[in-house]
Amino acid sequence: MDACPKWRELAGPGPTRHVLYRCPDGATLAQAVVADFRESLADVLRRHEAAYIALAGGNTPREAYRLLAQTGRGLPWHRIHVFWTDERGVPATHPRSNYRMVWETLLAHVPIPEENIHRVPTELGPEAAAEAYDQALASLPRPLDWVLLGMGADGHTASLFPHTPVLKERTRRAAAVFPQNTPEWRVTLTYPVLNAAARVRVLVQGEGKAEALARALLGPYEPEALPIQGVRPATGLVWFLDEAAAAWLDAG
Repeated sequence: MDACPKWRELAGPGPTRHVLYRCPDGATLAQAVVADFRESLADVLRRHEAAYIALAGGNTPREAYRLLAQTGRGLPWHRIHVFWTDERGVPATHPRSNYRMVWETLLAHVPIPEENIHRVPTELGPEAAAEAYDQALASLPRPLDWVLLGMGADGHTASLFPHTPVLKERTRRAAAVFPQNTPEWRVTLTYPVLNAAARVRVLVQGEGKAEALARALLGPYEPEALPIQGVRPATGLVWFLDEAAAAWLDAG
């Protein structure tokens, strides 16, 4: 990750170690994420027969997925199982589907077996889809190996939105959520499964997220207002930031 050197390490807020990589632009940001994925995957597959990963939706990771599709066809996809950090309550073919975005940018271009793709079954409805996803995650032999998250300008991650009941979930691995001011219900991974993961990466891009990022990393611990702060795996968090997103951290 020469183009995106390790920039800073922070302790807190909360008992969390944060490692920050700062990248000059979107292209190098994607390269850094893909390099981290490949390095992490190699480490996991040295010790285990299979790797279990969860991918973010939204716009920010698209370039990383496209790059991985271009450069990663030779990876052992038959040993990689893909989950989603969250999904909107729409059909798998809908333009707003996170599954569709990851399929079109990455999975359709690599030799991954169909049975290794674990999408949220939104056709079941919110509660049944969440229960089915919870059970799928519960069936894994160990916690997720590598998770890619994003962060919204309001500090949400996955579909863990500020001041929503799902932030208090402590047992289920996946839950249905009904955020205000969004056109559909969602299913999200919860803090228990995210915080149990071996490696959690957060990808943040754009000046619109700079203020929330600075509050999340330098401000008081307020996970109800900034849900990204509630993601606290024992191994810490690794952040991949572009210049615009990191701008407010310069003074911190």
